[in-house]
Amino acid sequence: MLIFPAIDMMGGKCVRLSLGKFDDATTYGDPAAQLAEFTAKGATWVHVVDLDGARQGKPVQHSALRALARQTDVKIQCGGGVRVREDVERLLDAGVARVVVGSAALKRPDDVRDWIAAFGAEHICCAFDVRPMRGDFEVVVHGWAEDGGATLSTALGRYPTDSLKHVLATDVSRDGVLSGPNLALMSSLAHARPDFAVQASGGVSSLDDLRALQETGAAAAIVGRALYEKRFTLEDALAL
Repeated sequence: MLIFPAIDMMGGKCVRLSLGKFDDATTYGDPAAQLAEFTAKGATWVHVVDLDGARQGKPVQHSALRALARQTDVKIQCGGGVRVREDVERLLDAGVARVVVGSAALKRPDDVRDWIAAFGAEHICCAFDVRPMRGDFEVVVHGWAEDGGATLSTALGRYPTDSLKHVLATDVSRDGVLSGPNLALMSSLAHARPDFAVQASGGVSSLDDLRALQETGAAAAIVGRALYEKRFTLEDALAL
């Protein structure tokens, strides 16, 4: 299972939000310094979120991302405010290895499938933020404040086999609060759609959480606050 240490950028700083709330952010320092630390500890990928872009509905950190991409050989997966094809192009041009597409993946699957065909399945990840709902999961959008109008199974059904490879699923009730990942969500995804490489996001607080995620069949885990608060080391996580 691949480990993605996370860097969330807002106002030029590396921050972590609690439950996605912009007014509940903890600052951890400089993104470039954090990337250098992750690189030194053996990371091969990092997951970067442009929180300013997410807030504005379009990526705005191109210069910072270009600088990050130039400072390291570590591959960057990045999202935040990606809405149109030009957003994908600009991020890839800035040196991002994989672009994360959120609400557009739910609202405009035809367009996103076209982007995947144009740029390659390795270069796009579709992200779905969800919360439990009567035995399924409903997709939420716009800072998790709105119901996306579809269940996760319905949303993923819009991507037939071979039209999408990388999927990121976040249980928003667990994000940034160290409450443990939603193992049932990841297990159901990995078994229902073995054609997807599923990335788990939200709630990781311990190495035991990572071991449990491995057992679900998740292809990757995104780890943020647990690393910043030194619940475990990146070296130990990578060693798993």
